[in-house]
Amino acid sequence: MPDPILKIIGLEKSFGALKATNGVTLDLYPGEIHALIGPNGAGKSTLIKQIVGEIRQDTGTIAFEGQSIDHLDAADRARIGLARTFQVSQVAPELSALKNVMLAVEAREGRVFRFFRPVNRDLGLTDAAMAFLYDAGLGERATVRAGDLSHGERRQLEFAIALAMKPKVFLMDEPMAGLSPDGSKRMTAFLDKLRATAPILLVEHDMEAVFALADRISVLVYGQVIATGTVAEIRANPEVRTAYLGDEAA
Repeated sequence: MPDPILKIIGLEKSFGALKATNGVTLDLYPGEIHALIGPNGAGKSTLIKQIVGEIRQDTGTIAFEGQSIDHLDAADRARIGLARTFQVSQVAPELSALKNVMLAVEAREGRVFRFFRPVNRDLGLTDAAMAFLYDAGLGERATVRAGDLSHGERRQLEFAIALAMKPKVFLMDEPMAGLSPDGSKRMTAFLDKLRATAPILLVEHDMEAVFALADRISVLVYGQVIATGTVAEIRANPEVRTAYLGDEAA
């Protein structure tokens, strides 16, 4: 079995008397979708923020490709290949879908974006950005302002932006949030294909999607991982059923 690309060991974070992360240990392997589930307030989003470097843990270690990244800030972690998507889409609404992705391509290459240079100088940049839009299923909407896209299309744009950063790991915080049932099915199919590009640590409340996608599931309750296992193991776990799944496990 290959080594994990992402390994979290004994992570702890407190906010006053509240222990948001309490000794969390989990890992992510190449090609895998590892889902992180749990009730609201369990500490899932706080854990993701620690992994991407927005919040510093009090104790514990985060290793990426076998090396500690505890000393790196969020920008450096993004540059080495940690790509995050959000509960609420983070795009520039006044720009076209294409220009949003062009920004990401230039950021990855360490260049400053210049909107008014001649188009013929940007053909390579445009072609690269268009390829990522098509990969995300949004190629036909390239010229539309991001603010005019539907909620599901903005999700697709966010994935195109993430793909443009050429990530080695996707960290996804509720990608199904706000989607219709049909939108959730389309997103599930997209994520299933996306694992071939990079493994995914998936925070999600849509249990139908989680059960369809996850190779492994970890259950977080009050900042602690109470169980990790396959879909079948988690669905059959009595502690998990009591703490979170209830009738959804049936």
